[in-house]
Amino acid sequence: MSLERSWYADAWWLKLLRPVSVLFRTLAARQRRARTAQQWRAPVPVIVVGNITLGGSGKTPVTLALIEMLRARGYTPGVVSRGYGAKPPHYPFIVSADTSPAEGGDEPCLIVQRTGVPLVIDPDRPAAVRALLAASDCNIVISDDGLQHYALGRDLELAVVDARRGLGNGRCVPEGPLREPPERLLQVDRVILNGAGEFAFDGASHMQLVPGKLVELDTGRELMSDQWIDSHQVHALAGIGHPTRFFDTLRTLGFDPVEHPLKDHASIEPGQLRFEPELPLIMTEKDAVKCRGWAPANCWALRVDAQFDAEFEPWLDLQLNRLQQLYGSP
Repeated sequence: MSLERSWYADAWWLKLLRPVSVLFRTLAARQRRARTAQQWRAPVPVIVVGNITLGGSGKTPVTLALIEMLRARGYTPGVVSRGYGAKPPHYPFIVSADTSPAEGGDEPCLIVQRTGVPLVIDPDRPAAVRALLAASDCNIVISDDGLQHYALGRDLELAVVDARRGLGNGRCVPEGPLREPPERLLQVDRVILNGAGEFAFDGASHMQLVPGKLVELDTGRELMSDQWIDSHQVHALAGIGHPTRFFDTLRTLGFDPVEHPLKDHASIEPGQLRFEPELPLIMTEKDAVKCRGWAPANCWALRVDAQFDAEFEPWLDLQLNRLQQLYGSP
């Protein structure tokens, strides 16, 4: 059993790692105090989208949805990101629609290609925000996966939790999957529970990832799942934090996926898209950005969108009204 699976199965032997976990928790708390004491605040509102677990929880769909919600309310949002796995020629680095995932990272490239939002990557989040403000006219910033980046001041914190997997055994790494202890969720402005599951949190918002169009990579052709006339047995590829969620989504759409899970943020080479038997291949949109320009025929990306409960947008409006008292109207 892998370490990650052990976290969510509460394997007994993980207790042997408790001394290291306690040390990690102590050092993380010390680092948080040090960075918060020297925190830099931007001249515009900053919304942080993050989580307290390692791996995927649905942060990127939340970021995509926030961009559209803010635009609908008159804001011009910009995004900053670490750009996990990216190797840009320099930092800070502006990600454009033509940036390769190798330089800009898969998630930043996806965000820019979907929305056209100005986006800067830099491990130094304050430096990223300064570069973003200098290069664009954005008047509100979303920090993607920025919950633990305490050097950057923030006005609103959103923590996304996978409702099915929850917080695992509730322990910090390496004994468990947590970057910070569970009580950190009590300090954020809103917890967002992604999907259905047993994990519950008082006052949390709920969201579902709703499948949208299927997009053929080499032609740009778009279909809804009910327009699909090819084989419903398909190869399915997912290099995300929780690939099972993607494969289950395909099943709800009537597909019979042959599963090909990859590690989160894994690179993809042309040979990895050749499977037997020959069937259509459907992958996540995050993986599809890595195959732009060379994907074979009958290779598709499934778009998904975050759909929130009825309480989330009114809550967001209240928060934005509060921020307008501090920063002015957009």
